[in-house]
Amino acid sequence: MFSADQLATLEAQAIELPSWAFGNSGTRFRVFTTPGTPRTAFEKIDDAATVHEYTKLAPSVALHIPWDRVDNFAELKDHAESRGVSLGTINSNTFQDDEYKFGSLTHIDPAVRQRAIDHHFECIDIMHQTGSRDLKIWLADGSNYPGQVSMRGRQDRLHESLQAIYDRIGDDQRMVLEYKFFEPAFYHTDVPDWGTAYVQVDALGPKAQVCLDTGHHAPGTNIEFIVAQLLRLNRLGSFDFNSRFYADDDLIVGAADPFQLFRILVEVVRGGGLDAKSDVAFMLDQCHNVEDKIPGQIRSVLNVQEMTAKALLVDTDALARAEHEGDVLGGNAVMMDAFNTDVRGALSDWRESRGLARDPFDAYRSSGHLDKIAVERVGGQQMGWGA
Repeated sequence: MFSADQLATLEAQAIELPSWAFGNSGTRFRVFTTPGTPRTAFEKIDDAATVHEYTKLAPSVALHIPWDRVDNFAELKDHAESRGVSLGTINSNTFQDDEYKFGSLTHIDPAVRQRAIDHHFECIDIMHQTGSRDLKIWLADGSNYPGQVSMRGRQDRLHESLQAIYDRIGDDQRMVLEYKFFEPAFYHTDVPDWGTAYVQVDALGPKAQVCLDTGHHAPGTNIEFIVAQLLRLNRLGSFDFNSRFYADDDLIVGAADPFQLFRILVEVVRGGGLDAKSDVAFMLDQCHNVEDKIPGQIRSVLNVQEMTAKALLVDTDALARAEHEGDVLGGNAVMMDAFNTDVRGALSDWRESRGLARDPFDAYRSSGHLDKIAVERVGGQQMGWGA
């Protein structure tokens, strides 16, 4: 079913896991606890390594500061490597402290802005210790009411703050700016869309890129168009894969709309995002509120792999012919043929050839590992939002 080049692309696929996906999370009203939840950053790494062990798709783990702050990051790095994974993106947090009630990098008070900048300096110091390439910035900054703030003034302050952070990153590091069209601010958000993120990073320099979170768009947004545009502009730094039904639900990627995930990955393939020389980073950004966390992450990376395999099967020559001939339905049929191709058997064969279970999800669920860690991880404080 797959050519040698397509198999090579699948072989090289890597999807970074978020450490916070293994901690407790929930809704606005409650954070739920789960037996076996990690109590330390080291146990989060163990869980991420388990996902990689079963799938060979998740060789790195993104950290969140301060949630994953430890006394010795070199020790955490050594632990990760001993488990067969590496430490990846460092995510900053300027949305939980009281000082950031009215903003962080855009706050009108220079002392608050400097506090937020200093936090990013700490993240960069951690990157030097972990060997991480990317610093990811997502801001909750915005306003709830007309007249509350000067939107233009906040854009100016955002540039100044980002410039200070950008000037601190190393030659082999990148800053990745994430956008989100609303929440927690409801009237306006300081980085609400890809255009704002692009304008801000373009003013900084080539080491600044845009992060596209698939759940951070208004209903009906053509996300694959944004993917194509950012790839065209060489500014697509990374993906945060998840699904949503109404807003930023952070659900398992592909759960809400598998066809959308397929369309996104088609544009990734066509734009060279999976080429060997590509610098685009692929990561999950999910919270498992009611489902088990490790199998939730396994299901997620398998969903991305399956839709990537389908995207690789799109006959791009046939698409080009249909476009030149004005064959609207023919072009759509090419897309639908690839999407409707059942690649599960071929992927199972591929896994078996690598010594993996044909179905990693079922293999993990029947392994007894969840019961084992539930017994072992008794006592201490479970990690989760804010911990």
